Amino acid sequence: MAADISLVVRNGTIVDGTGAEPYEADVAVAGGRIVEIGKIAGRGAEEIDARGKLVTPGFVDIHTHYDGQAVWDSHLAPSAWHGVTTAVMGNCGVGFAPCRPADREKLVELMEGVEDIPAPVMHEGLNWQWESFGEYLSALERNPRDIDVGALLPHAAVRVYVMGERAIRHEAATADDIAAMRAITADAVRQGAFGFSTSRTISHKSLKGDYTPTLRAHEDELTGIAMGMKDGGAGFLEIVSDWNTPDPATEFAMLRRVVEKSGRTAVFSLTQRHDRTEFWKELLALSGDAARDGLSIRPVVAPRPIGILLGLEGSQNPFSGTPSYKRIAGLPLAERVKAMQDPEFRRQLLSEDPVAGSTFPLIHRIGYAHMFRFGNPPVYSPRREDSIAAIAEREGRTAPEVAYDMLIEDGGRNFIYTPLVNYVSYDMTTPEAMLADRNAIMGLGDGGAHVGFILDAGFPTWMLTYWSRERGRWALPEIVRRLTSDTASAAGLGDRGVIATGKKADLNVIDYDRVSFGRPYVTADLPAGGRRLLQKAEGYDATVVSGTVTYRNGEATGALPGQLVRGQRAG
Repeated sequence: MAADISLVVRNGTIVDGTGAEPYEADVAVAGGRIVEIGKIAGRGAEEIDARGKLVTPGFVDIHTHYDGQAVWDSHLAPSAWHGVTTAVMGNCGVGFAPCRPADREKLVELMEGVEDIPAPVMHEGLNWQWESFGEYLSALERNPRDIDVGALLPHAAVRVYVMGERAIRHEAATADDIAAMRAITADAVRQGAFGFSTSRTISHKSLKGDYTPTLRAHEDELTGIAMGMKDGGAGFLEIVSDWNTPDPATEFAMLRRVVEKSGRTAVFSLTQRHDRTEFWKELLALSGDAARDGLSIRPVVAPRPIGILLGLEGSQNPFSGTPSYKRIAGLPLAERVKAMQDPEFRRQLLSEDPVAGSTFPLIHRIGYAHMFRFGNPPVYSPRREDSIAAIAEREGRTAPEVAYDMLIEDGGRNFIYTPLVNYVSYDMTTPEAMLADRNAIMGLGDGGAHVGFILDAGFPTWMLTYWSRERGRWALPEIVRRLTSDTASAAGLGDRGVIATGKKADLNVIDYDRVSFGRPYVTADLPAGGRRLLQKAEGYDATVVSGTVTYRNGEATGALPGQLVRGQRAG
């Protein structure tokens, strides 16, 4: 056996992903699998000294949007920088397959509006070597990368493929439409789709302001699609909804009927909205009731507020919709800051309505009472008295004046942090209560999406730093379980997420005391010179995918062992 060992991670503290107590041991890898745990006598072709470090399974993220980036990029940052070794994409009902050539622009417009990925980036980056979902998976398979990826079949793409303009107009699907969607779904699952995703929220719009084609899909359509997963023999349903048609219980009952009839599992996004502060509790209880009845309908929750970063370097700021800012929006950062420092320009811009000319679909859900200076190092749990509204009241200024001055701090590189959900009480009590429910899945980091104003793909690092090390709210083994075996199990990935013999050799070697966030920054590394927010992490000594070291101390090794994972698999 010794001659076959490709890697040995020695002397580490094993946190195995099951929730069990840590223990010290070596881990030997051969053929991309863990082959031995204990005191390894033989040498590996490569060795990592993990003395004093944690050794965990690679993290599994089931809510990402790398559908485009996985086509053009071999490095799926920022997720790969935060210990993620497997990502499931295609969430929220949006994606790029199936798609006829005539409909490509429709899907690009929808992805641009829903997930804030600029159209020029997609036009240049997507090679469109596919029409069917199976052909899209084959295109993914041809691109080597640093992590494994799997894909959900997106409802918007399927609906447009089957119904054309009728889908855009939100017409009800006919029996023939539903039969066609069922057949497409069954074929996609057989080809390797992890399941099916859909959106029922008015927050999901194209850049033109059109609601997602799936918004008003009826129960018979969703049931038909779920039956397609049943026909294919695998897959889970992922859904995001406003839960207000007419109330959470009614919408959840519909989802439950779909799950009962199809026999498939489901996950749904759960957040606390600032305009409906308590409905999440009802949904959490309903999912618990379903679990007790033997139905898996699990909420996916964020471990902190989902926050928008508003800044001159990002795609949005509080004044993006004003005529004055639009006139300078294309200037280099330094020139914009110089223009904004002019007192007359400032007076004029502050006299204009920032909402009337805005194309930002979330503009109506943000306000100065929940805007804060982000700072460096970043502050994700700001105090109520530090809000822009509170500062303005103390200083006798208007809130827009305070926000304006914050934006041009630090040469325009400062951000204003705006918690969109989960921060009604200005503390972490809501994320804590959601995470306390073991039926809840940690997720919603949205890696690959919202590239200009949301940067939450570092949720795994937040779990380690805030909830484990700083707060001590959960023991480290439980935190690691939530990042590994729990998410892997929810996705149907029984071959990973645990350090055990025979399991896939996806590992992280972590300097627990040193784990931290870097300051968010903007870089123009997307196709067509597109800009995006990124955030590095400290403390990840090594990340291993299929037994190959992909990152050392946060820097890519150049190895690209990541593969397309075709569908769910047993342990």
